[in-house]
Amino acid sequence: MNIRFFIKYIFCLLIFKFAFAEVVDVNNEEIIKLSNINIPIVDVRRSSEWVQTGVIPNSILLTFFDKDGNYNFDKWYEKLQLEINEGDPIILICRSGKRSKIVANMIDKESDVIIYNAQSGINSWINKKLITVEPQIN
Repeated sequence: MNIRFFIKYIFCLLIFKFAFAEVVDVNNEEIIKLSNINIPIVDVRRSSEWVQTGVIPNSILLTFFDKDGNYNFDKWYEKLQLEINEGDPIILICRSGKRSKIVANMIDKESDVIIYNAQSGINSWINKKLITVEPQIN
């Protein structure tokens, strides 16, 4: 196979891949790298969970599901837009990665932004003894 063709083919695939919204699962090391380039972390857990475990420093605390599993996507998304620049990528985190993945997929249907999902949630962060801080709940 011609190497130039192969390189062009891969380049086109990458362009196509990033031209549309995407949910990308990330691990702790990737979360650190992404947050170091100012991609915000949005913690979708409830306030009682934030207090129990702490939160990643500088996280945006924005509960998605209430204690009964109910949510209002439009209202939540409106609040999110007040916290971030429209179109910028974000990192979503919850306890284990399941709720944040659900939220990421909902956002994916509404926008063309890349959403990073903390695939193992705050549990993995804590297990690796990475820094958490007390939440600043308003």
